[in-house]
Amino acid sequence: MPELIHKYLDHTIFEYETIYSTGVKHARDVARERAADYDIIVAVGGDGTINEVASAIAGTDTVLGVIPYGSGNGLSRFLGIPMNAEGAIKLLNTGQAVTIDAGKMNGKWFFNMAGMGFDAHISHVFAQGSEKRGFVSYFKSSLKEIANYKSQTYQLDVDGVKYEREAFMLSLANSSQYGNNAHVSPTASVQDGLLDVCIIKPFPLYRFPEMGIRMFTKTADSSKFVEIIKGKHIVIKRTQPGPIHLDGEPREADIDINVNIVPGALKIIVDESYKN
Repeated sequence: MPELIHKYLDHTIFEYETIYSTGVKHARDVARERAADYDIIVAVGGDGTINEVASAIAGTDTVLGVIPYGSGNGLSRFLGIPMNAEGAIKLLNTGQAVTIDAGKMNGKWFFNMAGMGFDAHISHVFAQGSEKRGFVSYFKSSLKEIANYKSQTYQLDVDGVKYEREAFMLSLANSSQYGNNAHVSPTASVQDGLLDVCIIKPFPLYRFPEMGIRMFTKTADSSKFVEIIKGKHIVIKRTQPGPIHLDGEPREADIDINVNIVPGALKIIVDESYKN
């Protein structure tokens, strides 16, 4: 990667340094420490790495650049950032900085997707095991875990309107997709000041392939097993504490969860032709 950066980054525009993260939260610490020294901080990685770097600079004038190098790259794909390193580096030379929304779950930032239920369970399975990240590993783990997974009942308050739903999975979507072009909320926007509360209801196991196909064809919202409610302030009460995820990274949370959107929280470089 350093060789590609040296080759394709326009040195008449930028002076730069490269820093390697050494563990969890290190990228966030580095970004926070260096934000005052640089106009742009570039995250090389997937949604989890973006979360670490963006969490440190959200709400500031520092701009985020991205070179996708993760397993799903959900936010990068949604924003049209090239998936190959050469294209992503060249975009840093020519792209524009746009302002996007971000979410907070119990005070912690997320920029693409957060949630609880089955996807959070799978995130924890990955974190505890030795599986390599990627679509194939995720699919295999899903097939292995789905038969024994139990849905939960959630009490929801979305902008003051109350709902009770049994859900296999509950996702808070800023962008439309988890990653790998699997779109759970095809109409989501990162610039509308809203989060999409995506309720995936319990479904028969034989419908699992159909649910996957719908996500990859951007038709999940037309399934009778999917309900989407848009809102700014979401309060969730579930039956028991357990896993959540923020941009695919596993966390633990209690039964009470508060989520809100922060409009225009992050500046990020995208192609000049980008339209949300």
